Amino acid sequence: MPLTSDSPTSRTQAPRKPFRLFKVLLGVACVCSCFTSYAFINQAAKLQSDAADNSGINPHPIDLKLPQANPLSAVAQLGKSLFFDPIMSGSGQQSCSSCHSPAHGYNPPNALTVQKGGKDLHQAGYRPPLSLAYLYRQPPFSIGPDAADNDVAPDLNAIASSVRGDSRATKQAGVAPAAPAMVAQGGLFWDGRADSLQRQAYLPLLNPVEMANSSIDEVAHKLVNSRYRQSFTLLFGPGIVNDPEQLVSEAMFAIGRFQIEDPSFHPFTSKYDAWLQGQARLTPAELRGLRVFNDPKKGNCAGCHLSQPSRDGLPPLFTDTQYEALGVPRNTTLVLNRDPHYYDLGICGPFRKDLAHQTQYCGMFLTPTLRNVDRRAVFFHNGAYRTLKQVLDFYNLRSVAPEKIYPHDANGKLELYNDIPAAYQGNVDTTDAPFDRHVGDPPPLTAQDIRDIITFLHTLDDGYRPASMRAGLMPAHLNPQR
Repeated sequence: MPLTSDSPTSRTQAPRKPFRLFKVLLGVACVCSCFTSYAFINQAAKLQSDAADNSGINPHPIDLKLPQANPLSAVAQLGKSLFFDPIMSGSGQQSCSSCHSPAHGYNPPNALTVQKGGKDLHQAGYRPPLSLAYLYRQPPFSIGPDAADNDVAPDLNAIASSVRGDSRATKQAGVAPAAPAMVAQGGLFWDGRADSLQRQAYLPLLNPVEMANSSIDEVAHKLVNSRYRQSFTLLFGPGIVNDPEQLVSEAMFAIGRFQIEDPSFHPFTSKYDAWLQGQARLTPAELRGLRVFNDPKKGNCAGCHLSQPSRDGLPPLFTDTQYEALGVPRNTTLVLNRDPHYYDLGICGPFRKDLAHQTQYCGMFLTPTLRNVDRRAVFFHNGAYRTLKQVLDFYNLRSVAPEKIYPHDANGKLELYNDIPAAYQGNVDTTDAPFDRHVGDPPPLTAQDIRDIITFLHTLDDGYRPASMRAGLMPAHLNPQR
């Protein structure tokens, strides 16, 4: 297997210690937020009641605790320049923003299933890139309750083995599990192999189908001979240009700081955010969509894509940052899938190596945020679907009419869960609604339900301007231009 951003590199960069501490503090805050979101049943009940209020007004407006918009630090300003500059790519034509466009919610700016990269920009990627937005509260990867920070990395294999026989907690919108769930959670990329934004920025540098550098020394050479040399020496000392490993590490640290500090990565300017704060009125279709989204017996979308603020007022991220094996059908258009024996199994490989023997996680991928979701052109880890209607049809029909989801082989046999080997198909979620139904049962969602959910999902797009903002009356803390 070639050295790629979807596999551990042989020259691992240890994150800067101050950044690591900041990252862990953010991670602890996010994990606490995720668990309190489950426990915050009164708030969920209010939201459910609000969705039934046909006036469209939220009768219980919330004072959301939003990230403050402050001037970027000098390090973040450097990171911003590097984010949009193709200087670090092997082709000299690809920057971070090439796959993560601000105009598209930091999703890809095109309709390609996977992005093109490599030295000549003709190499097909392995997975559709996730959005870089709303990751400021993403915790590091862990299994089970978050552990206290220490200088010794946890033995994930030992933890995973200790909970191998534990039953999974059933997920329902707004309902706390009966006991703390021992689950895989946190981390960046579809398989959670990066524990910080710094590390996430680092891995594509050596990926032959992404930025395609031959070595870290090659990247460092470009930086030393660039217009950024003086900025690096001023920020990190004159000796930085003589230490290729540290120079590249600091560059990635700067990109991570840009993503944490710049409000465009977490603006919370959607119509839903305005509605939560009493600044917008939802239409009847949007209200119906919210109701079905939250209904644990219908869509149950909020079971994984948390829709209510945390107890202390943090706005919802529309993800629980956990991992699911959904059994999405195989995408035969992917280059790697031309090999019928190849399988992308998420947490347990092939790109992530450290949990390869923990087969109870095979087929599990990160639950992404639904914020700005309709600004994506493809969905799921393999880009199997291209519209939200197709995604919702999958959720609606997978269990009750699988013949409408999966192909048949040459002998006419249904190839159920055809992108997961038979040995690991027991990992697929069949307990959480809407997957808890059986073949022949009526689908949980009607055609109207699906249309309404999609209408509601449009309210999660950033850039909504309430009438009070258009009139210049928006409170300062809600104004993204502040």
